[in-house]
Amino acid sequence: MPPTLDLSRTAHTKVVFSPPRINLRRAASYNHDRGPLSSTSSRFNFNHLVFSPPPSPGLPSLSPPVKKPTRRLIGTIRPLRVIRYAIRLLSIVVVFYVSLVVLTWLFGEPAPSPNEPAKLAKPAQPAQPLARTEGEMISQKGPPDFPTPIVVTDHRGKAKWTVSIPAGSEFPLSMDQYTDMCLKCRQVADRTRHLRSHGHGLHQVSLGFGSDSAEDFVDVQEAQEAGYLQTGEKYLAGGREAGKPVCKSSLTFVLESSDAGLGKTLMMLWMAYGLAEKEGRAFFIDDTRWAYGKYTALFQPPPSPECSAPPSHEMLPCPRHARHLVASAATMDVTFGDLTKAANPLSESHDRTLRKTQFSLARRGYEALFRLNKEDNDYVDSRVRELLAKRIVPKSKGQRSGLAVGIHARRGDRHPLEYQYRHSYMPLNLYGDTARELIEAKFNHSGPFGGEDKAAKEHSLVVLASDDPMVYESAELAGASRAQERIKLASKKTVQKANPDRSVLHKFVDEAFGWEGGFFAAMFWNLGVSTAHAAAGASGGGGGGGGGAAPSAETLRLRSLVGRAYMMDLAVLADASDVIVCTVSAVGCRLLAVMMGWESAMDEGNWVNIDGGYGWMGLEW
Repeated sequence: MPPTLDLSRTAHTKVVFSPPRINLRRAASYNHDRGPLSSTSSRFNFNHLVFSPPPSPGLPSLSPPVKKPTRRLIGTIRPLRVIRYAIRLLSIVVVFYVSLVVLTWLFGEPAPSPNEPAKLAKPAQPAQPLARTEGEMISQKGPPDFPTPIVVTDHRGKAKWTVSIPAGSEFPLSMDQYTDMCLKCRQVADRTRHLRSHGHGLHQVSLGFGSDSAEDFVDVQEAQEAGYLQTGEKYLAGGREAGKPVCKSSLTFVLESSDAGLGKTLMMLWMAYGLAEKEGRAFFIDDTRWAYGKYTALFQPPPSPECSAPPSHEMLPCPRHARHLVASAATMDVTFGDLTKAANPLSESHDRTLRKTQFSLARRGYEALFRLNKEDNDYVDSRVRELLAKRIVPKSKGQRSGLAVGIHARRGDRHPLEYQYRHSYMPLNLYGDTARELIEAKFNHSGPFGGEDKAAKEHSLVVLASDDPMVYESAELAGASRAQERIKLASKKTVQKANPDRSVLHKFVDEAFGWEGGFFAAMFWNLGVSTAHAAAGASGGGGGGGGGAAPSAETLRLRSLVGRAYMMDLAVLADASDVIVCTVSAVGCRLLAVMMGWESAMDEGNWVNIDGGYGWMGLEW
């Protein structure tokens, strides 16, 4: 056992503590006096990594001294920061400039100050030809060189719109142009309303898209005076008659229509006249491109107003409140507006007030315009007297007479609304049975006249009008009297009888065609056209809607005959019949109701529709 150190026996009683800076560790630990340390040695540890020898006061420090931050002198410029700020400023300027260019392109120049004169106070410059696409808005200094509505700015910087029809434009415009202009009017008016609501001016004349506000629209005459549109002798030339001033307001009805039938055009014509009279407008009729030829070939001239027609460029299809309005089949929705927006015609929920308004307008037009040409009118009068004489009971008290039942049987390309017959036609026996039931109901009672009622029943008659010549020969309507015999639609059998014998050598003629089956649009458009020419036109896509080349004089003559026959049929039925049986799907049936009058046709029930339980429809379909 090794000896121990006994401190109690020493002469020193105080313990000496080493100062803190003195390292009590042996120098051998740094000098490796016991040999090198290795990873395999049992004495290897990490102390040499944790503890380092004290720094020598005479050697430099192993770590670099920390530099003290130096103060930057005031006014010193850093180049990189200057470049960065310059790039940011340049970007802001470029974005602002591009935005200004885009806004100027979209909305034109800024509105002038109150003291600055309006730039459009001077006449607009002639327009340059423009290329445009659907949905595009175009700005230019002058009005365009094609008919279109445009957006302009008044002297106070408020956006307005008008309709520009360049000088030299034909009148009337085509149906496609009128249809396109009516669409553009709604779009441009909406665009104007948007600009006004956002406080934008539009000093350039612009084509826009988008309502129909009266306060936003500038009529042509005011637009010319303000300098929005061109003026000049050629531009202002119109149909002014000698000794008559130009009408303050007018409505011109264009008879052109893609519908081969005459009934719908006639209904619109009558309603347009009633509308013009109601609004105090002078009324004019244009038959330049009417498929039936001249209006005076069928009717007597309309009543002449005390003023002359306005210049053609002032006659606008839209808006509805334009001073001089043009109406046609292409502008029906604009002209008649809400009058044509009724319930589904295949339902019974028709607004009676709306229908009666249409009826009253059409009735006023009928009273003023339905005057057949002199020859046809004289024939109708004599034919009506002849039919009325047939139903008078001879030697009766008080001139007793039978009941005259008129039947209008429309076939051809007009099919019934009744579901079970929608792909065919109403059976002819329904017409005959309805007529007999009406006669039985009239006289099948013991009246005060006794035997005279029976005689009146025997003198009752049926007056028949149809577009199908085979209907007159049917067994179901045997004994019926033709409404008129002045112009007949012949069947193929009748035409062949008039042609020479085919066994005899003669000059070649086209194969005969008749009206079996009724009136068809394709047959109407090809009247007076040879078979080869009709085939070529069909293959070329022309003529189907009355378009293509202008019809020949012979074609117009044949079409006029068809129209005259149709008008005389209606006139005789309306004047000679006490009750009329027809199908409301045919426009001719609706015209007959107008010709009878609301009281007789509707209130008294003398207009009988056998095509379902539908009422009078007017222009609804």
